[in-house]
Amino acid sequence: MNEGKNRRLKRIMKQDCRTVIVPMDHGVTVGPIQGIENMQQTINQLIEGGVDAVLVHKGIAKRVDINEAGLIVMLSGMSNLSPNVNGKVQVCSVQEAIRLGADAVSVHVNVGAQDEDKMLQNLGKVADQCEVYGLPLLAMMYPRGPKIQNEHALDVVAHAARIGAELGADIIKANFTGSIETFKVVVESCPAPVVIAGGPKCKTSAEVLQTTYDALKAGAAGLSIGRNVFQHENPALIVKALSAIVHGGSSVEKALQIIGEKA
Repeated sequence: MNEGKNRRLKRIMKQDCRTVIVPMDHGVTVGPIQGIENMQQTINQLIEGGVDAVLVHKGIAKRVDINEAGLIVMLSGMSNLSPNVNGKVQVCSVQEAIRLGADAVSVHVNVGAQDEDKMLQNLGKVADQCEVYGLPLLAMMYPRGPKIQNEHALDVVAHAARIGAELGADIIKANFTGSIETFKVVVESCPAPVVIAGGPKCKTSAEVLQTTYDALKAGAAGLSIGRNVFQHENPALIVKALSAIVHGGSSVEKALQIIGEKA
């Protein structure tokens, strides 16, 4: 890994080689949903909680202060109003992200979707550009398409994660497979560090914390969780609780105490 990329990666992955990332690129996909109406206000809460990095689109990166956390700029986008919602296209260049001061960039690939070929071609191109500029690349690798029966099944999650690593990503974001045993297979068969996605909005804080705890036990390098953080009644406290598990080795029970809840 080149020195520039390594230095930037350290702004996202801490000394323990783990990270707490909160993606807030949802405005392009689903609009200004609850929790991201006022981006600066939410980001301030995340920074208060000790978030390691936030992930946003380029227009938000221009307008908010994220100096106290790592900045990951999202390069892919598509709204859910599109007839081809799974066909993510590149909406920002690596050079644009660098001009914005990005510490890393992210590309979204829906493995199994109709336009998988175009998304994989783009991932490979972006990975090459990131090597040239010394910029870390996070690949969001989701199994989605007509052949996918279960987006959390071990075989498709492991396949999608491996594709991201094979094509040059430095960090892979993947769905949690539901158990320590199965996710361990995903992690061990992926040459790049794996962070878990948050998935749909969880009913309880305990569910989010338990999933994180289990993923780390399986060897995950942390998390990249959006709605279950920025839509929480107290984003700062849920970030503190997640960080306690990721960086402090806390139990779920102790992490729940941080947000004033019981197991």
